[in-house]
Amino acid sequence: MKSHAKRLPGRPVILLLQLAVLIAFLLVWHILTDTKILSPFFFGTPGAVLARTWADFASGVIWYHLGITLLETALAFVIGTVAGIAFGFWFARAPLVSLVFDPYIKAINALPRVVLAPIFALWLGLGIWSKVALGVTLVFFIVFFNVYQGVKEVSPVVLANARMLGASSRDLFRHVYLPSALSWVFSSLHTAVGFAMVGAVVGEYLGSAAGLGYRIHQAEGVFDTVGVFSGMLVLTIFVVLIDAAVTMIEKRLLHWRPQDNHGGQH
Repeated sequence: MKSHAKRLPGRPVILLLQLAVLIAFLLVWHILTDTKILSPFFFGTPGAVLARTWADFASGVIWYHLGITLLETALAFVIGTVAGIAFGFWFARAPLVSLVFDPYIKAINALPRVVLAPIFALWLGLGIWSKVALGVTLVFFIVFFNVYQGVKEVSPVVLANARMLGASSRDLFRHVYLPSALSWVFSSLHTAVGFAMVGAVVGEYLGSAAGLGYRIHQAEGVFDTVGVFSGMLVLTIFVVLIDAAVTMIEKRLLHWRPQDNHGGQH
């Protein structure tokens, strides 16, 4: 029988289409601001934003602030991910613990994170750790729920067969639970990267003396729209780069998983 599934274009074509979308967006933005349909004072212009970003990197003024934000993001990402994986496995393997703490986990997850930012600043000061703590609260629950679900999704038949073959608890963890959870973990990490940076930037925005959030807050204070969009552009670029690094690690660790064949048969 012939497959009726559509063949997707190859990776180079996908990249060209993505680039075309970006160019179209910048072109529309330029036309709307150049014709004054959108006020350049409130919306800036793509040329001015790109020029400001280039000047900030060329002069080196942004590197210190970027380093602070990336450090906070990395710490929040690592701590939140490790804690989320550990507690996700624990709760999934201990049904009684899961039932007891379930309402508390849901209640804490429902708290608006912005409300926690001033509390962390009060407890931990205005240094990096209050921003890291805010980022951890965002990353932890994303990873926790995905790991919990991934472990719970393990087939009882596979577990029974592994036990019949004499698999120990360590063998079950390494060869059954961990592979099952890894796909869920990396699925959550792509989202967690962005949230780790959101936590760092929001914390800097609410109270800090350095970081990209601090620069954006300063630009807003003097109605510097170009500076605000430039800061947002820098954030976007580095979130994309970090996400690309996570994707590379994912492909290396999950090489056994069937990959999407964009240019082949489906």
